[in-house]
Amino acid sequence: MTGPIVLAAGGTGGHIFPAQALAAELMKQGRKVALITDRRGTGYEDRFPGVDIFRIRAATFSGQGLSGKARGAMEILAGVLQAKRILRQLKAAVVVGFGGYPSLPTMLAAAWAKLPTIIHEQNAVLGRVNRLLAGRVGAIAASFDPTTGIGAGSQDKVTVVGNPVRQAVSERRDDAFHPPERGGQVRVLVLGGSQGATVFSEILPKAVSELPDKLRQRLRLTQQCRAEDLPSVVAAYKEAGVDADLDTFIDDVPGALADCHLVISRAGASTVFEVTAVGRPAVFVPYPHATDNHQDANARTVAKGGGARVVPQDKFTVTACRETLEALANDPLTLTKMATASRNCGRPDAASALAGLVNRFVPEGAGS
Repeated sequence: MTGPIVLAAGGTGGHIFPAQALAAELMKQGRKVALITDRRGTGYEDRFPGVDIFRIRAATFSGQGLSGKARGAMEILAGVLQAKRILRQLKAAVVVGFGGYPSLPTMLAAAWAKLPTIIHEQNAVLGRVNRLLAGRVGAIAASFDPTTGIGAGSQDKVTVVGNPVRQAVSERRDDAFHPPERGGQVRVLVLGGSQGATVFSEILPKAVSELPDKLRQRLRLTQQCRAEDLPSVVAAYKEAGVDADLDTFIDDVPGALADCHLVISRAGASTVFEVTAVGRPAVFVPYPHATDNHQDANARTVAKGGGARVVPQDKFTVTACRETLEALANDPLTLTKMATASRNCGRPDAASALAGLVNRFVPEGAGS
């Protein structure tokens, strides 16, 4: 009998979290699931209860000298051999890759073994590893419509499913948006990725300090900061007389999203899909050094739908930030329209849609 559905993911949360959501959905349907990951990916083991986890070698060979590229290639080859043995041992039914170099050895091994294969792309631009794999796999699951970087010969493989979000986020989708009342509190959530963003720590306190007194008194900020930025940001908000809850990690992001009137954040795929799953207005400041500028592409998809504004980092000045905050905080009608548009951009069923695509590739009677 054929074995489990195998997920190939690792490295960062942006690759791991969609895999986690798919694993939960497949297991809910009675499917067996295994995860093949790298050293960094094993740090997320607690997110995969009931999933068999295997670790292989993986590396990147981009942005390095010739010797570094050679070492990276050898690591990837070693990972391919490891993955080949694991897939044979498991009798894998389908192999699903989530991009990034940790997925490459497993997906190459699966393609060479002629196993059913699917890649999932979380961003609006096909990532470099997924570009390498696109011609070798059976299907491409896209998060955004459109997703650029997919060759003409692979377009017929594409199914748009969205980017799966955590169940705790999707459960907040029915929390209605209530705009700020006249003279009432304005709640702003600031997210900067897994470790915060220094640009927000530098710009926001100065911008907030220039707001009119009455608006500053109404403002309630929840902000994620880097540890090294935290003391200065705490001091700046205190001096400005602003109510701020600051930390290096926000434990309850779903609750914070549901409770806020406005999100200011980077535009990684996981963040974008969580914001739109709940349906909250956003100001996205894409990370300017993201590969192929994919964060800008992610953000502009939501902006095109009316749910967000996009401010490139070099235009995210103190003046621009202050003017945006003041305009939106005093315009509940615009915030409400943006919230509705954001929600319309959301794909809360992404995990089940991706699971449905995977199930189409499972041989009869396998993976359960």
